[in-house]
Amino acid sequence: MTDWVKPQLYLVSPPRFEPKAFAAQVRAALGGGPIACLQLWMPDASDDDIRSAATLVLAEIKSHDTAFLLNGNAKLATYLGCDGVHLDTPDVKAVKAAKKILGDDAIVGVSCGTSRHTSMDVAEAGADYVSFGPIYDTATKELAAAPGALDTLTWWAEMMEVPCVAVGGLTPQNLDPVLDTRCEFICAVSAVWNHPDGPAAAVHAFHKAFESSEV
Repeated sequence: MTDWVKPQLYLVSPPRFEPKAFAAQVRAALGGGPIACLQLWMPDASDDDIRSAATLVLAEIKSHDTAFLLNGNAKLATYLGCDGVHLDTPDVKAVKAAKKILGDDAIVGVSCGTSRHTSMDVAEAGADYVSFGPIYDTATKELAAAPGALDTLTWWAEMMEVPCVAVGGLTPQNLDPVLDTRCEFICAVSAVWNHPDGPAAAVHAFHKAFESSEV
């Protein structure tokens, strides 16, 4: 088994939100502890709405060591000055196209479900990280836990150098089996933005869970 390395927190925006209110939530979350990455995911929004929201969020994270990724649109990510893009479909051509648009220094991440074959393909094509899940049932995308997701996550973390992200229904209370995989990133959505005590408390709770699992 690989040596234990404290994972990092990867946040994804809720699919729909009021931009100014969400920017305030991002500011609060950043006050709760380090956030390695924030992905802006607005599947129903126009490009203009995405631009407006991204501008507000970028203003909040610019003084933090937090990567800012846009979901799906490499050209718009370049225009906005994002650090990269996340692709929901594990397509080799899309990965190569995103790299060509964004440049070699940009981050391109890919959702891979539980597929070992496609995850290896996109990594070979230049993906900077892959994500696996849903680990648990997730209301955010209304998906059930994927059988084999933890096994795939464990296999990847042990065998591959490209970092991996655990996604799907993750909370500070259910992390132990996920942390045992030695994955590099833990993704959270509703567990942070819908936390009853606010995003800062949620981020702090995730980091406490990371620390308590160190072996």
